[in-house]
Amino acid sequence: MNKSKKWMIFGLVFAGFVFMMYYLYNNLNSGQYDEFAQCLTENGVKMYGAYWCPHCNEQKKMFGNSWDYVEYIECSLPNAAGQNDVCNVAGISGYPTWELGNGTRLQGTQTFETLSQLTNCPISSQS
Repeated sequence: MNKSKKWMIFGLVFAGFVFMMYYLYNNLNSGQYDEFAQCLTENGVKMYGAYWCPHCNEQKKMFGNSWDYVEYIECSLPNAAGQNDVCNVAGISGYPTWELGNGTRLQGTQTFETLSQLTNCPISSQS
């Protein structure tokens, strides 16, 4: 086999490997509740929270990898010594605070059912 054929075979194998890794990465990183989280964000829903807040972290864990699609506003200063100006201006007084597209606010950890009922976003679970 000549050199150019070896390089062509190597190139095809390498391209196949890159494609397979890309496919696996996208499938493994997709979340179970992507459509639900995207719907919330598309409907103007956002969550205000703090990195040190156990209830906020619990809420994030409920969404799993789908959390990436939720609009999240971090309120804490880096040293946890207060609240940033964005959240002060918004009048946030507790975490988590969910703000719905119509301006309604909910404090505390919310169930998917509650968020779904108030936003008309169906809880779809991809397998």
